Amino acid sequence: MTAAPVPSGVRAARRRDRRVYTRSHPVLFTLLALARHRPVTRLGGTLLVHGGDAYRHALTRVPLDRTAAGTTGGAARELAAGGALFDQEGTGHRAARRAVSEGLGAAGVERLRPVWREVLARCPAPLAAGRTLDLVPVARELAGATVRALLGTGGDPQAVAEAAARAAAAAVRDHLPGPRPPGAGRAAATATATARLAALLTEDAPGESGEGALRAMLAVAAVNTTVAALPRAVAWCADAALWDQAADDRLRPALVDELLRVIAPSPLLPRAAAADAVLDGCPVRAGDRLILVARHAARAHTDPPDACAPAPPTVAGLVFGAGPHACPGARLARAQLDDTLAALAPYRPGVVRARVDRNAALPGWRSLTVRATTSPEEGR
Repeated sequence: MTAAPVPSGVRAARRRDRRVYTRSHPVLFTLLALARHRPVTRLGGTLLVHGGDAYRHALTRVPLDRTAAGTTGGAARELAAGGALFDQEGTGHRAARRAVSEGLGAAGVERLRPVWREVLARCPAPLAAGRTLDLVPVARELAGATVRALLGTGGDPQAVAEAAARAAAAAVRDHLPGPRPPGAGRAAATATATARLAALLTEDAPGESGEGALRAMLAVAAVNTTVAALPRAVAWCADAALWDQAADDRLRPALVDELLRVIAPSPLLPRAAAADAVLDGCPVRAGDRLILVARHAARAHTDPPDACAPAPPTVAGLVFGAGPHACPGARLARAQLDDTLAALAPYRPGVVRARVDRNAALPGWRSLTVRATTSPEEGR
């Protein structure tokens, strides 16, 4: 049986989106591409986990060391100088997640929605006037304003977003294989960026150190995933001709899930095994490093986004992790992307220019400039 041909728009969207990986982390993603045909591949003391079942098993049934160097929890400790949401176990972890759920649950997201909608209400003005719009500053302002409202703190939204991006880049990039930015002193850069972020987040809401650590990690996670995700999703809609689905109120929620599955804002989850285990027949030893490849587990590299034939939720949801440590911000991410697509869909924007951010913690665009291809009246 011959596979159906891939539409040219999907091929173009894949080519463009692949650039955020190959130009920001070329060594790492070349290695992952070569290993993706096997569910689990061992390279010395590191296991690359690509298969969906093995990925889910690693997150839910393998004991993990959540404070090990080179993991998300390890990076969290460097940023927050202590326990935070991403590196805790037991009662501390449950208490932190309960605090977060109040702000990121259904009611909390609806309380925050007017904040980012105010940003989105302004962004179509250049498109309506026939001018171009760079979506990366829009995503930064949206993310910074949302974090500021979520945490009840002050600081300019763009400044908060920039500080969170610098803190994440300083703490995370050195854990990944590949060339380092010239002249990068990681310890000094992390300390400086984190101090700047902490100062912004405590401007109007001073708190104890533990509360400040949680605030900092929430800001880093929310800002970096939002700034990576929104422009990439818009580029996919433009290149793959998905604006009709984005404009349909009935299809847009499914399209949001599909786009998040395909762009996988956090494409890798670095973890460390705390005990011996087995993943898809491959022995795991305590201390082994696990690189969980969310984008491959969710079939982002093989199945393009389609709201009319979406992936099962059990597959699409893997980009947010699995089990008790799944990302608590999934609802927020979906709501923000849904509103962004609804605001832009009437203009059917096309991509004019795109530049990769080579220094960001997560693969994304440094700038993504779009221009309207239709008016709201024609887009209906």
